[in-house]
Amino acid sequence: MSERTSFLVDDADVPALRQAVSGISRTGYSEAAVEERLGLPDITALHWRKLPIYRDERMAGRDTLDLAIDLFLLQGTLTKDEVDRLLPVSSRDVLHRTSLLETDETGLTRARASLFPVGARLIFSDHAWPELPHPGCAPVPYDQVMAVGADSRHLAHATVRGPVGSALDLCTGSGVQALLAAPHAQRVLAVDINPRAVRCTRFNAQALGAANLEAVEGDLFEPVRGERFDLITANPPFVPSPVNALGFRDGGASGEDIQKRIFASLPDRLAPGGIAQVVTELGEREGEPVTGRLREWLAGAPIDIYVLRVASYTAAQYALGHAKGDDYGSFLDSVRAWAGNLRAQGYRRVVSVLVSCQWSSPACGPPWERIDESRPPRRSAGAEIEATFLAERLARNPRLRQHLEGSWLRRADPIARFDASVLGGAIPPKGKATRLGQALSIEHELELLERQILDRMEGRMGAPELLRLCSKLDAQEAPVLDAIRSLLRKRLVSIEIPSVGTVPVNPR
Repeated sequence: MSERTSFLVDDADVPALRQAVSGISRTGYSEAAVEERLGLPDITALHWRKLPIYRDERMAGRDTLDLAIDLFLLQGTLTKDEVDRLLPVSSRDVLHRTSLLETDETGLTRARASLFPVGARLIFSDHAWPELPHPGCAPVPYDQVMAVGADSRHLAHATVRGPVGSALDLCTGSGVQALLAAPHAQRVLAVDINPRAVRCTRFNAQALGAANLEAVEGDLFEPVRGERFDLITANPPFVPSPVNALGFRDGGASGEDIQKRIFASLPDRLAPGGIAQVVTELGEREGEPVTGRLREWLAGAPIDIYVLRVASYTAAQYALGHAKGDDYGSFLDSVRAWAGNLRAQGYRRVVSVLVSCQWSSPACGPPWERIDESRPPRRSAGAEIEATFLAERLARNPRLRQHLEGSWLRRADPIARFDASVLGGAIPPKGKATRLGQALSIEHELELLERQILDRMEGRMGAPELLRLCSKLDAQEAPVLDAIRSLLRKRLVSIEIPSVGTVPVNPR
């Protein structure tokens, strides 16, 4: 049985390693190219059960892109001729010396780690499917480095990007979030308790030339006592598991062992004006909003919380999705164990969420919590999340009426409206709206006055003009202001201030 790659490289081999990664990239190997070649709506739809279909129907041409996908993503094998076409001798040699490639006695070559495309970047990590039945497979070890999967990609798309002095990535794994932060941060620190993950992150930093990234071994914030960071990201172990089998996955019986420690330390580690963003799963109990738990973990710190729900699973679905077993009996026993654990925690469902936290503004009242639902973002949504914080604070600002004086309101376009009414009944009409062209597909409920305001806004409109229009609807100023606040929160309306332009205004 083959050993796993060590994720170690001699300093003398670093230039050749970078050239090898650059050469693989020149085949066109990227996230978008993989999606197009394999016919995927999104790279997160990649599944090992479809490997024969990918190879037989989508990769029959066996050009260099096919070969790169097969070797570095689909965990396939290449013949000597195929390896010669894909990689020059210098690249083959360095990848063998760093134990990333191995060639058996028959001349077939396989990768001992995967090279995951994340946008145009390439990130090394352990295989996504280490248990596939081929030579070298083994039960997944506890110190497995997490593959770049859906959670990693969702956090990468949701992260607010902008120049920052310092960034911290907790539970870094392969270092994917730290590597993505490196181009816009002066300094990046990546922390993981798994020494193998730390080696993997350092290896990726060397391969990509991220000189401002430091990877250290430690337990969450333990290596950074006394420091504060402008950007904190984390993809912690969060699975509510009846077993403790995988270090990167299992978060104790409740799933909260690690994540609640992260949130509890944020008040001491988040710099003023900074943002912390965590991708995780949370068990939901009937009648208990998850934001209450987050607020409890933050111990009353004045921090605003924005939760984006991107998926939801019933307890039964979750148990079936995680159960393991080589036969009916052992599989059903595993289902029973997983379902019993969720039942013991009181979880009716488990939700996948992206949680963003920022220090609140005293000018906007007490700290707030907000929950939206969206499909997972497939492209950068950081600017939209940042705009949501600004819009929420503006809408909550007691001085909103003064902000409106001398300003213009503009409807966000394009907006899709959905109206429904029940014929023959007394149920009032319902309305929903969503902004088109956004990375986040959030549907907002609309009250009657909100719908009427949107209907009457063409181009930009001054606040006094809007109030005059609404007076024809027998609407008083206070309800109109409430409707404007609501539309601002939903980012269906923006404020345009002469000499400044269109803003979500930062009221701090």
